[in-house]
Amino acid sequence: METIPLGPGFGVEVRGLSLLDVASDQGAFESVEEAFEENSLLLFRDQDVTDAGQIAFSRGFGPLELGKVGSRGAGGFLGKIGNIGDDGSLLPPDHQSWLVAAANQLWHTDSSFLARPAKASVLSARIVPEMGGETEFCSTRLAWERLSPQRKAQIQDLIVEHAYFHSRDQIAPDLMTGEQRAAMPAVNWRMTWLNPKNGRRSLYIASHAGNIAGMSAAEAKMLLDELRDEAHAPGRTYLHRWRKGDVMMWDNRATMHRGRSWSADTQRMMVRTTIKATEADGLSLVRPFC
Repeated sequence: METIPLGPGFGVEVRGLSLLDVASDQGAFESVEEAFEENSLLLFRDQDVTDAGQIAFSRGFGPLELGKVGSRGAGGFLGKIGNIGDDGSLLPPDHQSWLVAAANQLWHTDSSFLARPAKASVLSARIVPEMGGETEFCSTRLAWERLSPQRKAQIQDLIVEHAYFHSRDQIAPDLMTGEQRAAMPAVNWRMTWLNPKNGRRSLYIASHAGNIAGMSAAEAKMLLDELRDEAHAPGRTYLHRWRKGDVMMWDNRATMHRGRSWSADTQRMMVRTTIKATEADGLSLVRPFC
């Protein structure tokens, strides 16, 4: 196994191992798990990826999340992200999937709005456009480490409300269905997530983050905007240009990401699996104080 740096201080390309190697060999798995905890973002190139293979790889890192209510792939382990319908045709520009794609262009971390948030996401490139459709990443671990000791003390244990509607309502008031709003009420998390495996802390913020306990709505927005802007400031992000067969795995506890637009007349299809956080991943440390 060889690792090649990707982003400014985070992220590596893994060479010499396939997803199948990781799923079937304990030594390979342990090496990749160590690289994941250290680097937050892993890239595997030229993978002959299948749905079953992606699920087997992902399941090694923890329990898998079922697709959320109202999404493509709801109730299953595989989420489809793109503009190709079940019959293989291009979805029209006014299809709801394009609104979802627009919402995904906000800086976010996956599933922070759920009662059991995501530890990691695995995204495989099945069909990619010649131009556009990139994914951009930043490290909220490095963003935290750049803060002054005084600033860290002020914000470390603030309680932040995360909700799916905080991000979706920025795109369109009817993007979420009534069923989705009922199924995904707001949840509260601490401002930071401590990784118990390496002792490193990260900001836990995203477009799903909204209110902050003890602050007015305006004060909360100002603080969250400031922290998010600092995390993805110029020179601090990694922009991934997808090739068919690419598989990316990222740490939702320590990164934010966003999608980029692509032409409505070109095909794009990505498949995502999401790994739920457990107590061993520091979930108890990000829960609000009782």
